[in-house]
Amino acid sequence: MTGTINLNEQLKHYFGFDSFKGEQEAIIRNLLAGNDTFVLMPTGGGKSLCYQLPSLIMDGTAIVVSPLIALMKNQVDVINGLSEESGVAHYLNSSLNKAAINQVRNDIYAGRTKLLYVAPESLNKEDNLEFFRSFKISFYAVDEAHCISEWGHDFRPEYRNIRPTIQKIGNAPVIALTATATDKVRMDIKKSLGIADAQEFRSSFNRPNLYYEVRQKTNDIDRQIIKFVKQHSGKSGIVYCISRKKVEDLAAVLKANDIKAAPYHAGLDSATRSQTQDDFLMERIDVIVATIAFGMGIDKPDVRFVIHYDIPKSLEGYYQETGRAGRDGGEGICLAFYSYKDLQKLEKFMEGKPVAEQDIGRQLLQETAAYAESSVCRRKLLLHYFGEEYTKDNCGNCDNCLHPKVKRDGKEALLIVLRSLLAVKEGFRQDYVIDFIKGRATDDIVSHHHDQLEEFGAGEDMPPKTWSPVIRQGMIAGYIHKDIESYGLLKVTAAGKRYVRNPQPFTYVEDTDFTDNADEETDDHGAAALDPTLYSMLQDLRRKMARKLSLPGYVIFQDISLEQMATMYPVSIEELRNIQGVGQGKAKRYGKEFCELIRQYCSDNEIERPEEMFVRTVAKDSMKKIKIIHYLDRRMPLDDIASALNLEFSDLLDDLDAIVYSGTKVNIDYFLEDVMDDDQIDDIYEYFRESDTDSIKAALEELGDDYEENEIRLVRIKFMSEQAN
Repeated sequence: MTGTINLNEQLKHYFGFDSFKGEQEAIIRNLLAGNDTFVLMPTGGGKSLCYQLPSLIMDGTAIVVSPLIALMKNQVDVINGLSEESGVAHYLNSSLNKAAINQVRNDIYAGRTKLLYVAPESLNKEDNLEFFRSFKISFYAVDEAHCISEWGHDFRPEYRNIRPTIQKIGNAPVIALTATATDKVRMDIKKSLGIADAQEFRSSFNRPNLYYEVRQKTNDIDRQIIKFVKQHSGKSGIVYCISRKKVEDLAAVLKANDIKAAPYHAGLDSATRSQTQDDFLMERIDVIVATIAFGMGIDKPDVRFVIHYDIPKSLEGYYQETGRAGRDGGEGICLAFYSYKDLQKLEKFMEGKPVAEQDIGRQLLQETAAYAESSVCRRKLLLHYFGEEYTKDNCGNCDNCLHPKVKRDGKEALLIVLRSLLAVKEGFRQDYVIDFIKGRATDDIVSHHHDQLEEFGAGEDMPPKTWSPVIRQGMIAGYIHKDIESYGLLKVTAAGKRYVRNPQPFTYVEDTDFTDNADEETDDHGAAALDPTLYSMLQDLRRKMARKLSLPGYVIFQDISLEQMATMYPVSIEELRNIQGVGQGKAKRYGKEFCELIRQYCSDNEIERPEEMFVRTVAKDSMKKIKIIHYLDRRMPLDDIASALNLEFSDLLDDLDAIVYSGTKVNIDYFLEDVMDDDQIDDIYEYFRESDTDSIKAALEELGDDYEENEIRLVRIKFMSEQAN
């Protein structure tokens, strides 16, 4: 089946992209072949497309299990926004009324719907099982699959029931997707979903454009944050705090210091949260101060900094949250403030929880503390945590690499660690091993009679702060292994045993002793346009035009388009059409003033323009696109079009998105009038008019539980068709 499908053509047709990213194509082909699939891909890597595109191609409806209603609505809108007809994607959750549920069912039975998003609770609901059994399921997609694992950062017990429910509904291929997963979490996901033999696709977790820095958390932290934000004036950023009270307090402090900021947490009413998110997307405010309740539904590509006021509970959570910076590949500064007191507070929060849960929580906290205190390349540490080797000694884009510490000879210390691990039969965790090395006769050590071993106290004459960094850097070097299956017991690897027999030079850097760190600010991280002056002028023109037309800037031109304009200096509509993200409709509608500005700028500054423009390849109109447009001209219902083309409804919406985003105008008003109230259409239309992003995920979070993803996607198709083309 997969061999006969031209996936690049399908990709261009539905999404308007010329090529796949990374392993997307291999993942899709594996799923199309009917195989269980496991996808580990960082935020911004294109996970959603790995199940959205195959759902549009395959027979039947794909069921997508997603944890948040806001996420679902966003995804459904994205898919429906790609299509010229509604109903390609739907979601089914507790927010829907009876009429909306009937619409979902009708669209599925009519063959319009290719993607059905459900919350795990909705999937497991007995009342829904008969419905799920009544239509053909192409495959099951489990998004945010780390929610299955107690070792993940967003554990959801309902996710544990997914496999038993699938058994009740009927088997079909399963694709599990997550943006963060350690080996332990990955194994847990596969085991729980019953896909132990699934082929794995693991993308690199390295985000080279992100700069990582950890600072001592001192009493002047508010002043430091204010100073940092003002040094990055006009840029979008998120500040994460653990408590709602701190969110409110810090937002008030920032506002008092003339910073456009607002608080965001789950305790605020949905209207306030929606308004805050809208203000952030529309750049009416620059900074969101938030608990972790903010972020999963946001798809703003130009967040330039993420600050952690409090250190997160796990490295997975930290990676996920920092991953919201620089998603467009541009500047992304990740600054975390750390104090040991914060860790103690987080440990206190665990009291009263089951012992096993406390145990897991403490281990995750220890990993976070190790990351914060270490003087090793932060990128190397993060990637090692996720099971990926980073071979460079200096990444050049983290505080530890830009200000490296002196390396110390650790040969003797490493030998002591390895021999001690072997002496205690590799059966204990790091804190026990360090006590053993230091010669501390704790009750635990005495009870195991390890105080009587020859190696006991072998390192008591060496500085106490030696051992944590030596053990951690011994792990990175491959001499020591932390056994995730045994709650973090330290083992000596084969390389470690060889090292004991034949020691080699080994250097390490001491951990940071968080005392008085200099306030070194980061100013020049990330990529910039070739001509920053022109880029700034183009941004101003877009802002001015957006205000004049009462439209969000992204409808006119996206950042990446402006960057290419500031690199290649297009001065005619024809040249402008070669810029990425600029179709014929946009070029004709908005391009004239931009070309004039660039032409004048080149003249004033005697700039010689490049002889060749970037060439954007445009695939020829496929037969499917022609058919879809033909059906639309005949005012055929979108669900019927999907059925006629043997598409899932979400797949059809993907197609419609691709058509509209490539510059072709379509009219789906006749269908919208049948399936939605005028007020609903107006609400969503107005949202996109005021929003700073066309992201469905952001729209879902912004619009709350009032609308399904498909409804938002449909209106986005109408909006983009009318405003951008």
